[in-house]
Amino acid sequence: MDLYSLFKLLHIVAAVVWAGGGFALMLLAFRADRAGNVEGMLQAMGSIGQLGKRLFVPASLATLVFGLIMCTFWVGFRDLWVVIGLAGYATTFLVGTLIFQPTGDRMAAMIARDGVTPAALDQGRRILKVARFDYAVMLIILADMVLKPTASDVPVLSAMAVLFVAGAWAAFGTQRGVAVPAA
Repeated sequence: MDLYSLFKLLHIVAAVVWAGGGFALMLLAFRADRAGNVEGMLQAMGSIGQLGKRLFVPASLATLVFGLIMCTFWVGFRDLWVVIGLAGYATTFLVGTLIFQPTGDRMAAMIARDGVTPAALDQGRRILKVARFDYAVMLIILADMVLKPTASDVPVLSAMAVLFVAGAWAAFGTQRGVAVPAA
């Protein structure tokens, strides 16, 4: 096995842990919330918070580092798919840093101070809503890494753009007819 293959394997394993583990927990929290299972939602959100710093952040950083190593020594940074991947990583990093972390901390503080209140649950639901965008971006990154589109791959790039817009709308747009169970 050559070094490139080793770093590619490490890059993929780290990405699977980061994206797959977070997605599974987010899905559990979302399903519990939709079913009105407040305790299940809080357990899943608590696991996301606990594993975030211990597992998901290190896995995301390992994904980045191994990807950067491959680009530095073998691939380069000029291909469109590399730029899209790095932009996607920056987006998910900013979402985690600017939205997930402070909102999760605020939710935990509210629960510690006042118990489980509708306001605390609203913070959790905000995280779940923004996670739709975050995972749309992660799906774009995964497709980007596999398909390696160039500027002439208009259908692939168009599909990525549609997914980005749909994820942004699902997270930040208004949604009518979606009932959120009361606490």
